[in-house]
Amino acid sequence: MSPVEEGTLQPLFYSHNAAIILTMFSFSDIAKYHNDLLHNRVSCTEAVAHYLQRIGEYKHLNAFTETYSNEAIEQAYRLDEKRKAGEPIKKLHGVVIAIKDVICYKDHKVTAASKILEGFSSLYNATAVQRLLDEDAIIIGSCNCDEFAMGSSNENSVYGKVLNALDNTKVPGGSSGGSAVAVQAGLCMASLGSDTGGSVRQPADFCGIAGLKPSYGRISRYGLLAYASSFDQIGIFGNNIPDIALLLEIMSGSDGYDSTVLQEKNISFQQPSPGKKYKIAYFKEAVQHPSLDTEIKENILSLIDTLKKEGHSVTEIGFDLLEYVVPTYYILTTAEASSNLARYDGIRYGHQTNEHISDLTDFYKQTRSQGFGKEVKRRI
Repeated sequence: MSPVEEGTLQPLFYSHNAAIILTMFSFSDIAKYHNDLLHNRVSCTEAVAHYLQRIGEYKHLNAFTETYSNEAIEQAYRLDEKRKAGEPIKKLHGVVIAIKDVICYKDHKVTAASKILEGFSSLYNATAVQRLLDEDAIIIGSCNCDEFAMGSSNENSVYGKVLNALDNTKVPGGSSGGSAVAVQAGLCMASLGSDTGGSVRQPADFCGIAGLKPSYGRISRYGLLAYASSFDQIGIFGNNIPDIALLLEIMSGSDGYDSTVLQEKNISFQQPSPGKKYKIAYFKEAVQHPSLDTEIKENILSLIDTLKKEGHSVTEIGFDLLEYVVPTYYILTTAEASSNLARYDGIRYGHQTNEHISDLTDFYKQTRSQGFGKEVKRRI
């Protein structure tokens, strides 16, 4: 007899004539989740129902631009049936993941949080998304962000600002603020963002979660809406390092659609062997910089001492060009952005001005003036 028939709980969703009920589901890491699935302590359907409920409860955070409720439940049900039939589970079986609104998911809207792309749906999957789906991940929704990934507060969005779940009066950081808050508030198990100049690392810090920008070319950029092509990289948010390492392994590898991808195969990013010693370097100017928060500096220096005591080689090196990094970044990225954003002209897709204009150049100008937000215009 189901819990609904017993009258103990009310159903939240219905799928395949089966009631999906709320449970006391909790998540710590993918390995434990899979162990619970294999021992029938929880189901994928219950996990998805749990996250959909929380997304509704925390709607005020504005972390999501869209949720894929029905298809997420349908996918969870199919995975539960496959598992019951004795099929071996894949690496991301039933793992609930959210993606930033700059990453393409076939037949789903992707707008880069911009009016210029209102109503546009992707025609294909980003390589990163396809590799997650191939391992039976469940994509639960698209996350809010700064428009075209331009910003550090997630306040530059056509959907409105994202709020930090720890303190709603504070920003979550950006540009991947929605993806960070989705993990921070327990609205998914992990999420994807993008990082051009800190757009995963900074919101991870502001939200108190783990965030990684992989080395350039580690993950294919195919299906990632471009900001600055020589900087952009899909990044990962999670609750712990092993989960992020697993997603990184799955999404890494060569891709015929992106010539800048690193070609290594079967790379492992899991925990190293106990007792292995490493050579580690850090920039002296970064740790000693007067703008660095005192508490952060003290913790970094304490970690360095700990690593040395554990037998690792930790070396201080000089980098006297540090002060030029940010100015150089803005020269290069804004030049690349102005080029990449030229494709949004209102002719082929996205927003188009309703005003009657006979001159093509004026049509472009009017469409782009209406479609792009203030920060995007400033960077162009």
